[in-house]
Amino acid sequence: MTTPRTSDSGARILRVLKALKGYSLTGISNGELAKGLGESPANINRAINTLIAEGLAVKLDNGRFAPSIALLQ
Repeated sequence: MTTPRTSDSGARILRVLKALKGYSLTGISNGELAKGLGESPANINRAINTLIAEGLAVKLDNGRFAPSIALLQ
C-alpha cells in the first residue's frame, strides 16, 4: 500500500492552526510558533498570512496571533 502524497505547506498551515488553540485571548508570537513547531519564522509568517486571508486567524493589537472568531464559532 502506498502512502498518499501530502502537501508540506498544507501540513504546516494545519500545524500552525492547531498551535493557535488556547491563545484566543493573549495570542502567540511568530517566534513562539516557530520555536514550538520547529519551523523558520518565514515559514510561520507565510502560514499565518494564509490563515488570516482565509479568515481563520487574526493579528491582535499586541502583534500576536490568535484564532479568529469565525473559527471559534
